[in-house]
Formats: sequence, C-alpha cells, structure tokens
Amino acid sequence: MIGVAVKAAKSGGRTAGMGLLSRPSFLSALPSSFRLLSGNNDHGSNPVTIQMINYGLSHARTHKSDESYAQGLLVLEQCLSAPTSDMDNSSALALLAMSSLLSERGNFCEAIDKLQKIQDLTRSSLGVRVAAMEALIGLHLELGQDDTSSELAEKCLQLVGNNAPEIDSEDESEIASTRGKAVKGLVELVRGNLESAESFFPISMNEKGCFGNAALSYGEFFHAKQDLVVAKELYKKVVQEMTDKKEFSDSACNMASQEALLAATCALGQLEAQSGNFGDAEEILTKALTEAEECFGSHHPKVGVVLTCIALMFRRKAMAERSSSLLIQEGLYRRAIDLLKAPPIDAEVAEAKVERRDVVALARGGYGEALIVQQNRKDEGEKMKRWAEAAWRNRRLSLTEALEISDPSSKLPVIDTRICRTL
Repeated sequence: MIGVAVKAAKSGGRTAGMGLLSRPSFLSALPSSFRLLSGNNDHGSNPVTIQMINYGLSHARTHKSDESYAQGLLVLEQCLSAPTSDMDNSSALALLAMSSLLSERGNFCEAIDKLQKIQDLTRSSLGVRVAAMEALIGLHLELGQDDTSSELAEKCLQLVGNNAPEIDSEDESEIASTRGKAVKGLVELVRGNLESAESFFPISMNEKGCFGNAALSYGEFFHAKQDLVVAKELYKKVVQEMTDKKEFSDSACNMASQEALLAATCALGQLEAQSGNFGDAEEILTKALTEAEECFGSHHPKVGVVLTCIALMFRRKAMAERSSSLLIQEGLYRRAIDLLKAPPIDAEVAEAKVERRDVVALARGGYGEALIVQQNRKDEGEKMKRWAEAAWRNRRLSLTEALEISDPSSKLPVIDTRICRTL
C-alpha cells in the first residue's frame, strides 16, 4: 500500500531540472527553510535534515494511516535527493527513518532493503552504520531468522573492529563497540546461550555505551539469570533515559528509542509480577499498553504482545493469591491472539505461517491453562495447549517452564517486545 502510494506520487511529482519531488499540499506545513537542505555541520548531521526527518516521522505517526505513512516517506525521500555537506550521513539517517516507517506498517522486506543500502554509504558515520546493522539484526530476530541474525551480528562486530582505528573520538569508538557487542549478546540470548551472551555485555552499567538498547539487553540477560535486582536497575535506567527522548536518533525499526522504552517498561512490569509485586506490575504494564497504543495504534500486533504480558501477570497473581481472574484472563488472551493474527486453532502448526511464534504460543498456552481448570471447557483448553506446545521453539525453556508459577526456582521468561521473542 505504501509503496504504491509513493510510486504514484513520484510518477507525477518530479520538478524539472531539480530531481526533487514537487511539494504536495500536505508539505505546505513545512517551513520555507526546509525547501533546500543545506548546511555546514561538518562534525555531525545536517540540522535541517534532522528537522525534515522529525517532520516526516511525526506526520506519519500522528495520523497512523496508510496515507500519512506514504506522505511521511515522501518527505524522507526529499532528504535523499537534496545536496548537503554531509551527503552520505544525511542519506543514511533518512534511510534509517524510512526503514522505521516501513517496519511499523509491517513492510519488513522494504525496511531491510533500506537498511542494507546504508552499508554502501561508506562515508557515513560508524554510529549510523552500526545502528543500521542493529536494526537489521532486530528485524531478522523478529522474523525468527536466527541464523541470519547471528551472521549479521558477526559482521557488525567486524564493522566496528575495522573502523574503530580510524575514529578520532575514543568515546564514539567505545560506544560503537559496546553497541555492537550488546546486539550480539541479544542474539545469543534468543538462541538460549546465556554463557556465551555474558561475554558480549558490558562489565558494568557505567561503561560507555551502556544505555538504550545495550542496557536493555544487558538487563534482560540478568533477568534470565534471575538476578532481578540488577535487571530492575537497568530497566529503570533505560526508562529514565528514553522517556523524554522524542526526536529522531541514530536507531531504527524495532531498535528505535520508542521501542526500547516500551520494551524496558514491559520487561520491568514482568519482573515486578515475577517478584510478587502485583500492584506495581499492573501499573507499569498498563503504562506499557498505553505507550504501545500511542506509538503503533490500538490494532497493532505489538499491542497484542503487551496484552499477553498483562494476561500472564493476572494468571500469576491469581495463583499467588488463590483467587480467580478467569474472565479477565480470557478477555486479554482472546484480544491478544486476535491482534497477533494467530492462525486458526485447527490449522496444522507445521504448515501454518506463525508470526511472532513465541508470543502466540505463550498466549495460546496461557489461554489453554485458563480453560483447562473449567470442567465444561477442559477439552477446548487441552486442544489449545497442544497447539501451543507444537508451536513453541524456545531453546532455553519449555512452554511448561515458561508458564510455571508455583516453583520459585523455575526459569523466568522475559518477553522482549522489540523483537516479540521470549528470552
């Protein structure tokens, strides 16, 4: 839909002799200074380019429609066409922003294509190229393509290692290194290799570069190890850093700052539920739900991921307090499964295309558990549980372990909303 709209606008919108798109009516809100991207910032990105990018992103996300996203992409395409003093860097940042809009609408193939083009812009900053690799890895993880993600993570480490000696700023080099290692650590977490993952995370949370996605993945590592005190501190650190970060930065797609904020908030809520602090957990997860709806719209699959976390929290609360919340759980699971676009329960798992498989399996498994305790719906619940077990692919823990509540020594799952995977 977006691609068709963009192509249609392009076909009739070229300005003779300039190669720039003519200004459609929705661009009339842009200040006149945006009409020609120029500037002299040799040490960073062109400030007018950044303003253009922020405008394009804001326009698309404010209306959350196919039309507004297509129009946002048109704004960003002008950044690719206009001459600047830092052409490669400006183009790379525009491509990062375009990939984010495309991935938000579920167009992962085009988003991946934009990110791959950034690696050809060799004069763009190392930070921007690492951000593109980080986003590529994140998208492939969300698609369940773990081998590809692992290969890309190795390439990211090579990119950092090959370019670090050429960077004048020691801080920039260290930040890029920490970022590259952290995304490699995330890949190892997804693959269930906790020992391997540990070697890629910072020695301490005060290390340069230990913020945003790096700090979040580091927190998830401690969460999986059941060191909840350190995990909680890292999650809170990310939430505090990202809460007021509204403008575009060098991150994209499911690794963008708004995604890191949502994931940290949701992970913190899960941690509080696993610690038995259900009042705090409900408050934090409700905040995460609001953030997901504001960022992506109320019908986006990421909303379904957060709803799954809330349903699991109510399940844990009911078990701990020996109370019943079956109606609440059922409503949450049903809504989550619908938003996650899960295949019909009668569909063969082996033949069905199951996107966000980890979360769908958890939602169906939890829903099945809620039905099994009801005598008149026991058969329905067992059927749902069998489907979920067949769909489950996690390497570190079984579905039974992920849903286990009564044993305090059992492994703790954490759902990462960025990549829609259970760690």
